[in-house]
Amino acid sequence: MLLLCSQPGPLPQPGSNSSLRKSRGRGAVAGSMASLCGEVGAASLPSELIVHIFSFLPAPDRLRASAACSRWRDCLFYPALWPELQLSLRVSPAERPRLEYLMRKCGWFVRELRVEIAAENYPSATAVGGGDPAAPDPQHSSRWLEVLRTYMELVLCVLSSISNNRNLQKLSLFGDIGILQQNGNLSNSYFNKVDPGGKKIKQIQQLFEGILGNSRQLKWLSCGFMLEIVTPTSMASLSNPIANTIEHLSLLDNHIPGDTTLITAVELERFVNLRSLALDFCDFTAEMARVLANSNHVPLHRLSLLVHYISLQNKTLSKMPEDEDWKVLTRNSTNLRVYMMAFDIKSDDMLRILKPSIPLERIHFDTNITCVSGAVVDLISRQYKTLTHFILMNDMLDVSGFPDLNDNRTEDPLVLLSWRCTRLSLLAIHGYTVWAHNLIAIARLRGSDLKVLEVTEDSIDFDQGELTDQDVDPVHNLIEQVSLGLGRPWHAVMDIELLGVFAEPFRHFYREMQSFSEGI
Repeated sequence: MLLLCSQPGPLPQPGSNSSLRKSRGRGAVAGSMASLCGEVGAASLPSELIVHIFSFLPAPDRLRASAACSRWRDCLFYPALWPELQLSLRVSPAERPRLEYLMRKCGWFVRELRVEIAAENYPSATAVGGGDPAAPDPQHSSRWLEVLRTYMELVLCVLSSISNNRNLQKLSLFGDIGILQQNGNLSNSYFNKVDPGGKKIKQIQQLFEGILGNSRQLKWLSCGFMLEIVTPTSMASLSNPIANTIEHLSLLDNHIPGDTTLITAVELERFVNLRSLALDFCDFTAEMARVLANSNHVPLHRLSLLVHYISLQNKTLSKMPEDEDWKVLTRNSTNLRVYMMAFDIKSDDMLRILKPSIPLERIHFDTNITCVSGAVVDLISRQYKTLTHFILMNDMLDVSGFPDLNDNRTEDPLVLLSWRCTRLSLLAIHGYTVWAHNLIAIARLRGSDLKVLEVTEDSIDFDQGELTDQDVDPVHNLIEQVSLGLGRPWHAVMDIELLGVFAEPFRHFYREMQSFSEGI
C-alpha cells in the first residue's frame, strides 16, 4: 500500500525549541532521533515537541520514526499531521489489515481522502479457458471471484471508517474495474457468487449515502468507476446546504445499466457553487447545460467528459447539448475549459459530438477497435484554437500496419493541428503512422512551446527516398532535426510503457480530470 500525505496543518508550537525548528531540516531531524532517545529519553519529551519533530518528516520517515518507542508511536497519528491521505491499494487480501489499522487511526478526522483501488491485470478468462468465453477455466474464475470479494472488503473498510467523519472536506474514490469489465467478469452470476442477495453492495451504497448525509464541510466529491457505489438516488442524501457549497463533482460509472443517470438536471440545480464537473458525456444533457448557464449558478470553470462506447451502446446522443446550448453556457462561464476523452468511439459519432462552440482545451483518443479518422483531427484543428493537449492512442496488438491519418490528403492533419492550434503544448501519439518529415515539421512549427512531444518509435515511418539515401542516416537525421526544432534534446519513445500518457484509460482520465479540476 502506498501512503502519501500533504503538508501538515497548524501544529502546537513548543516555546523553547524554536531554534530546533529553524536550524534543522528533515535530514538533521531524522538523524537526531537516536540521540534524543538515548540521551534525553524519548518518554520524557513533551508530546507537542514530538509532534513538531514529526511535522518535518515525509510520511515514510514519519512512520519509521514512530518505531523509536511507544511514546513516539502514540504521537504518530496526531490529527494535524494527517490532514490529507492519498492511498493507492492493490486488490489483495494482504492490504486489508494495513488499511484497517490506518483508517481506524485516521478515518475519523482526516479532512481530505483520496483512494485508488487497482485490480491487477490477470490473464483474461478467454485466454485461460482456451478462447471460449462461455467456458472459462475454473481456477481462473475462482481467482476473479477472490478479486471481487477483496475489492468489496477494501471498499467497506474505507467507507465504514469515515462514516462518522464530519470534518471531511474532500472525498475522492477511484476503483480500477476496467480489467474486470473488459473480460466480462462483472456479470450477475459473479456478483451472486461473491455477494449473495446483494447484501454487501447494498451495505456499501448505504454507507456512501450515510457519509453524504452526515457531511458538514464537504466541498469536493469525486467517485469514478467504483462498482455501483453511486446510485441514481445517492445525491439526494446531500442536504441542501452542503449541495449548495459543493465546488467539484465527478460521477463516473459506465457499468450503470440502460439509460440510467447518476444525476439529473433537476438535481444539479442545487449545486449552485459548482466550479468543476466530470460526467459521462451521455449524461451531460442540453438541459444540464442550461441549468449551469443559469445566472443563479457561479460560472463553471472545468468540465471533463468521458465518451465511452459502452455508454453509447446503452444510451443516446439525442439529448446532448447542441451548439446553441454550448454558446449559452460559455456566455455565463467565460473561463470554461473542457477536457474530453473518447474511448473506441466511431469517427461519425465524434463528428456529431464535436460542436464548434465547445471550449475544448484537452482531448484524448484511446482505441482498441475503431480508429480516429483524419477528418476528425482536421475538424478539431479548425474548430478549437485554444487546444493545448492532444493525445492519440491506438492499442492494437498488430504493429505491422498502423492507420495513416494522411489518407491521401495534400496536408497532414497532425501538421495542420500544430499550425492552427497555436497553444498546443502536449502532443502524444502511439499506434498511428507519423511520417518522419511531418514530425520534423511539427517540431519546427511549435518550437519550444511544445513542452511534450511523445511519439513511439513503432509509430514513425520514413519515405522511401529517406531510406535509400546512402549519405544520411534517417533516424539520426530525424532526432537531430526534431531536437533543433524544439530547442532541446528529443528522442522517440522506445517502449510504450515509457510513454508518459500510457496508462489504463479509465485511471488516466480520472487522474487527468483531478489535476485539470484542481487547476482552478
